[in-house]
Amino acid sequence: MTTADPGTLLVDRFDALLFDLDGVVYVGPSAVPHAAASIASAQERGVSCVYVTNNAARSPQTVADHLTELGVPAGVADVVTSPQAAVSLLTAYVPAGSRVLVIGGAGISEALLERGFVPVTSLEDSPAAVMQGYSPDLTWRDLAEATFAVREGLPWIATNPDMTFPTPRGVAPGNGSLVDVVARTVGRGPDAVAGKPEPALLREAISRVGSQRPLMVGDRLDTDISAGSRVDVPTLLVFTGVSTMAELLGAVAHERPHYVAYDLRGLLEPYPDVVIGDAVAECGVARALVTGTELDVTWPDGTDPWDAVRAATALAWRCADAGQVLDLAPAAGRLTAATLGPR
Repeated sequence: MTTADPGTLLVDRFDALLFDLDGVVYVGPSAVPHAAASIASAQERGVSCVYVTNNAARSPQTVADHLTELGVPAGVADVVTSPQAAVSLLTAYVPAGSRVLVIGGAGISEALLERGFVPVTSLEDSPAAVMQGYSPDLTWRDLAEATFAVREGLPWIATNPDMTFPTPRGVAPGNGSLVDVVARTVGRGPDAVAGKPEPALLREAISRVGSQRPLMVGDRLDTDISAGSRVDVPTLLVFTGVSTMAELLGAVAHERPHYVAYDLRGLLEPYPDVVIGDAVAECGVARALVTGTELDVTWPDGTDPWDAVRAATALAWRCADAGQVLDLAPAAGRLTAATLGPR
């Protein structure tokens, strides 16, 4: 985990912020608390903000309008979607202007039309390829149509691999789960996947603002954080979406964030140093240590428990890299109880 000058706000280390949306800026129709104000404060400090989403159901304009309604003014150029990246991959499989079977929402069709492809909804329309992305209205008939087309040998592009995504009612199946239904039925996976953790979305976002020091901000280790790792971009994990404390402590190398915070307010705070040894780590007045085969963590009453998270995470990863197997469950439980309640 990255250490930093404790007197500098985290946001001031970067010239652009690449925000995932679902679980970071909003959940369903509602803004994540403090997200709009935190983004506004970042922009006031001269930092560019780009919104990078794996959600294929909506067009960039629809996403920008939603953000604006939530108090985050955004234009079409500020939004990069997985269908846009998927269409850029499509050109390696079929000629320009080809018909493409759309399994998903309007965001896919609009991205195809922008690049001169023809979206269709049935194998009987003679498509040259299949593009599958999330839509809340996807049906069995849609998945069956995808199956028939892929069995015919058509190239198959998935917009993104997210197995789940957050909703106001809880975590729900994502596009990856629906892609897996087709994959299990036809006996193979997609020919290409466009969204995070693949690098296309982040590279496009970085290019749009000409960033030299970007930060990827997300709520998922397997997509947002992994995507940052693939393009060598620092990452911030927030806990307003789907990732859990246990997953953070046990994260594999390419899914480890450089920074962690409860929500986007963490961008506007100094980020403390973590001092780590072989069996102990300290962050502020918090301390993590190995006791036998268990990871233990302590912090004084009334102090910031997120310093304890940072110390525990650094030590858990150090031990994992050294081949030491620890029982992380007690520490994960204590830290979850201390940090993830109402704020």
